[in-house]
Amino acid sequence: MPVPTDRITVTIHAADPLSRAGVVSHLQHEPAVEIVPRLRERDGPVPGPRVAVILIDRVDERSAAELRGVLRGGAQHVVLVARELREQELLAVVEYGVRAIVWRHQATEERLVQAVRQAADGECVLPPDLIGRVLGQMNRLRRSETAAACSGTAAGPLFGMAPRETDVLRLIADGLDTRQVSEKLAYSERTVKNILHGLMTRLRLNNRAHAVAYALREGYI
Repeated sequence: MPVPTDRITVTIHAADPLSRAGVVSHLQHEPAVEIVPRLRERDGPVPGPRVAVILIDRVDERSAAELRGVLRGGAQHVVLVARELREQELLAVVEYGVRAIVWRHQATEERLVQAVRQAADGECVLPPDLIGRVLGQMNRLRRSETAAACSGTAAGPLFGMAPRETDVLRLIADGLDTRQVSEKLAYSERTVKNILHGLMTRLRLNNRAHAVAYALREGYI
C-alpha cells in the first residue's frame, strides 16, 4: 500500500534485534510515521520526508560504515540514538549530516517521536548537555584547521572522504602520478602526499591502489 505523502517514512537500523523492536514499539502507534524496510536506490522515490533512526552504542568501524551508507546522497535525515559519543565523534556526526541525537537512556516514546518529527522538518536537535560540547569543539576545530591549512596537513573527516581527498584519488585512478596530480590541482607535491598519507592512515588503507579501490567501492569516485 502506498505511503501517504503527509506521513514520515522511517527506517530503523540496529545491530541488536531487541533494540530495534524497542524503537518499533515506540514509533508504530504514531499516525504521522510509517515504518518501512531499509530503502534502496532501486526502490525508487518514496513520498513524504524520509528519516532513518540509527541505534549505536558508540562510533566504531561497523557503526561508521552504517552511517556512511545511510547518509550518502542525503536522501534521508538521520536520528542517531547513541549510548555515548566522544568529543571528536560528536562533532563529526553533526557535520556529516546527522539531524538529531538522542541518548539511549532518554529515548522514550515521546522523545523519539519528537526527534523524528523535527528531523523530518529539517531541524537539528541535540540534547541540552551536548550543545556546549559541540560549540566548544567547533571553536577548537576552527583554530586547528587554520594552523593545519598553513602547513598543508589539514585533516579529513571522521567518516568518508573530504572533497580534496576524492579529487586526488580521482586523478590517481586516471593514472596520474604525484607530480601530475599536484599540477592539475595546483597543490604542492608535499600537500598531495600529506593528503594521501592522512587518508590512508585514517581509513587504514594499505597503499594508493587500496585507497582508489575503497573510493570506487564506496561511491566517492
